[in-house]
Amino acid sequence: MSDDEKKIIIDEDWKSQVQAEKEAAQARQPEKPAVEEPSEPEMDLPPASLATLVSSLMSQTLYALGQLPEPDGQYPQPELNLARHLIDTLSVLEEKTAGNLSPEEKQMLSEVLHQLRMGYVAVERRP
Repeated sequence: MSDDEKKIIIDEDWKSQVQAEKEAAQARQPEKPAVEEPSEPEMDLPPASLATLVSSLMSQTLYALGQLPEPDGQYPQPELNLARHLIDTLSVLEEKTAGNLSPEEKQMLSEVLHQLRMGYVAVERRP
């Protein structure tokens, strides 16, 4: 072998060494329970209904209009594009459910849409 040639050393045992290190790391970690328990108790959710859906969309719209405070008590900057989209979504819901709502549901949806539209116009006109 000449000085110009480099000698290459191949470690044939590297795979078994990596596997042993991996097993040792796993042995140091505590076992996870088979089923993780929720960190918070489960909330009782209201039954699914049109009123719940409308209420949820209404809350999101009021937040987008900057009329509902964040958890820290600060009111967010209005996001008129989002508010308009949510109002349009409620309008589509009203249109697509026409003739299939009880009188109470129809009145509720109509009143919510009216209130949100008036709120939108008020925020839009604010300097």
